[in-house]
Amino acid sequence: MQTPLRNEILTAIAARKLTDEVVHNLFCYQRANNELYGRFAELLGEKHIYPFLPVSFFKSHEIRSGVWSAETWFESSGTTGQTSSKHLVRNLDWYLNNAAQGFSGFYGDPRKWCFLGLLPSYLERGHSSLVAMADYLIKLSAYPESGFFLDDFERLRDTLIRCRAAGIPVLLLGVTYALLDFAERYPMNLHGVTIMETGGMKGRRKEMTRMEVHQLLMEAFGTDCIHSEYGMTELFSQAYARGGTIFAPVDTMKVVATEINDPFCTVQPGKTGVLNIIDLANLDTVSFIQTEDIGRVFPDGSFEVLGRLDAAELRGCNLMVE
Repeated sequence: MQTPLRNEILTAIAARKLTDEVVHNLFCYQRANNELYGRFAELLGEKHIYPFLPVSFFKSHEIRSGVWSAETWFESSGTTGQTSSKHLVRNLDWYLNNAAQGFSGFYGDPRKWCFLGLLPSYLERGHSSLVAMADYLIKLSAYPESGFFLDDFERLRDTLIRCRAAGIPVLLLGVTYALLDFAERYPMNLHGVTIMETGGMKGRRKEMTRMEVHQLLMEAFGTDCIHSEYGMTELFSQAYARGGTIFAPVDTMKVVATEINDPFCTVQPGKTGVLNIIDLANLDTVSFIQTEDIGRVFPDGSFEVLGRLDAAELRGCNLMVE
């Protein structure tokens, strides 16, 4: 289904414009064309901020704005006994192109990177948005060394050695527990390699703060910083931290913090609250999402994840931090 308003929003997203007008038009479109979100907004009534749909609705509903058939879907990993989130995908290329553009805004042309993916638990299951993004970046790369390594640590070590010797710019993207396992098995000098953790212990290690993880990895690999990626099954956009714990969202994503006990009251910049996300790229599902993460949003739009709401299920892609 194409409408003039949807086409107008598509044009704005293509231009990477997250203006107040575009956000308002997106809200109006989704309220009118998404039965679940429209009913949710109606029940809440007029508020001074947009209603953010709790992320848990992705576990119980097929969320669509408009009438369309899903080309595929993304599914959260969860752990035993948990219900997985399911995010319908109208057009996979839309997600992949947006992810690549978002990456480019922080790290430059993906073709100039060699991507080494250490994402065993995600590769072992289907329908992972993180694997889809990593696979696309690998395919864009000009370097034949790019690829996934599952749990083949020896081959990963040898590839890293060859790439460093050849002066190839490398981004090692790994789920946290796998990076820690690799660091224990093969500590080595990776100065100059960009190491990016995506969070996630998958019940295989005790939970650690992000800074504790980064310190262990920096010591094992002789680097002065570890990068991080913040993503969710329910989002089509990502955020990145280039060292430390402060994430910067891509230009199709905005983060708002609200009071823990009052979801309609925003908190002052730098104060702790519940993180809510506006994701323009979620045009065809829902763009206004209340996460189960506690954090702080700063005046420049960057944010820090501090932990999880009480009684919220642990999310595989989010590492607990201080």
